Amino acid sequence: MSFSLSRDFSSSDLLDAHGWDSGWAADFAPYAAQGLVPGRVIRVDRGQCDVATPEGVVRADTAFVTPHDPLRVVCTGDWAAVDPEGASDPRYVRACLPRRTAFARSTSSKRSEGQILAANVDHAVIAVSLAVELDLGRIERFLALAWESGAQPTIVLSKADLMPDPVGLSYLVEDVETVAPGVQVLPVSSTTGEGLDVLSATVAGGTTVLLGVSGAGKSTLANVLVGHDVMTVQAARDVDGKGRHTTTTRNLFVLPGGGVLIDTPGLRGVGLWDAETGVGQVFSEIEDLAGNCRFPDCAHEAEPGCAVLAAIDDGTLPVRRLESFRKLLRENQRLVAKTDARLRNEIRKDWKRKGDAGRAAMEFKRSGRVR
Repeated sequence: MSFSLSRDFSSSDLLDAHGWDSGWAADFAPYAAQGLVPGRVIRVDRGQCDVATPEGVVRADTAFVTPHDPLRVVCTGDWAAVDPEGASDPRYVRACLPRRTAFARSTSSKRSEGQILAANVDHAVIAVSLAVELDLGRIERFLALAWESGAQPTIVLSKADLMPDPVGLSYLVEDVETVAPGVQVLPVSSTTGEGLDVLSATVAGGTTVLLGVSGAGKSTLANVLVGHDVMTVQAARDVDGKGRHTTTTRNLFVLPGGGVLIDTPGLRGVGLWDAETGVGQVFSEIEDLAGNCRFPDCAHEAEPGCAVLAAIDDGTLPVRRLESFRKLLRENQRLVAKTDARLRNEIRKDWKRKGDAGRAAMEFKRSGRVR
């Protein structure tokens, strides 16, 4: 697939269109002194990348900035220092500027590695198809990663035209809003145009990454937002609403109303990557309730004076939310523990304390002192 800029730009405003500002200019100053050229990475594949520079889009090799840490590899959205024209063949990316934000997840491998999906992102649009049953747990996972990245999430309920009943649609929106405190939930239809004006206004400034599983309608949304077909669209399967991976790389496009969009492949797995802060943001109501628990280290399991369990009992907190909160925290803790020896020891000690307490309670009951 070949790439070109979405609009015609002169060299003077090309970088600005891709998000260049005085802060990036200051960070780039040492590389400018070396005669290198600034540019934004718009696509990466097979050790090479397309970079939008004042000269236009150039092809550059990433061999000089391929670290052992997979979270530091060159990624779509990075700002890079590139060889000037004629300096070498091929041209190389010599360095990447420090990232302001980064969207990362854990890989599906057993080596507990992280994978960087997009860099320097301001907004994260999470596409959720209404062609299939809502998976609130998956939405919570996407939100945790989005908050952890430093981006402001928005949830787009795509294919809203499949829900012609406005009352039924409002119930679905309400269901999603319950798991997304502080997040805009927007029904959108590329067929009828519903919600597209609001979405276009939301992504008009800064950098937006478009996320979701295969079949969520991301490529269609990307085409609508960019203003012409930049991504191939394939139909989702009728049996389960899932689609094939139309998008196979992460691509950055300039939007006609300002700002840029990073489209991503459909994600089969949404593994957390050191996202404790993001999880807390998603479940902010539980964090607020926990502040009223009798004990500061309350685990919200059986402790007396637990405000979280009291909210479960009176119906103000759904059981599903607490179970999902616990699940994501455990998953994140296990992941971090694999790379943090101190935390592994703390977890083992905690397990031992709980085991000793459980055995002591059982012995106490067997002694006959508790009837």
